[in-house]
Amino acid sequence: MVGLVRGVQGLTGTVRVEVLTDRPERFEPGSVLFAEGESTPLTVTWQSVDGPGILLRFREVGTRDAATAMRGVYLEAEVGETTLEGDAVWWHELEGASVRTGDGEELGQVEDVFRSGGGEVLIVTGGHRGEVLVPVVSGIVIEFAPRQGRIVVDGEALGLQPERVRRPRGRRSSRAAAAGQPRPPSATDSTPSNEPTEASD
Repeated sequence: MVGLVRGVQGLTGTVRVEVLTDRPERFEPGSVLFAEGESTPLTVTWQSVDGPGILLRFREVGTRDAATAMRGVYLEAEVGETTLEGDAVWWHELEGASVRTGDGEELGQVEDVFRSGGGEVLIVTGGHRGEVLVPVVSGIVIEFAPRQGRIVVDGEALGLQPERVRRPRGRRSSRAAAAGQPRPPSATDSTPSNEPTEASD
């Protein structure tokens, strides 16, 4: 993904695009983009910087109605044989990667990616914590190996609270026993019990 159409401007088919790529040349006049999942080309004929985003016109989009239909559409570029530098990966390579903390807690899998403040943020779902947002920055990511299916993060740096251990319910308290109520048999009692034995602290 190189951009996301956020809105329209004017009557001639101009669209306002949120930039999702570090390669601004993707939007130069003459460049060819595609709506996500579509094969029809969108040829850039004009561009202008618009704050944090960019304004674009496509040869194939000439009216406001046509531009409005593109609102919320992601834009793709042909990857071709482009070689990425260092440990950089394409966004689609991140999806499905397992994410866990350095302490071994499984947070889930990468469901999606979005850009915020000039960097990428992973949307991680599937763990018992629910949705977790993970900024891809060195202070949080300990190991980044999405092509091998794993990403390890620093849970403390991410702001995750330690898990609370819950005691099993169903045991009588010592206060109840002191009040003269029957005490359930323990592991040392001779009376048989169908309740599971709780491990001692």
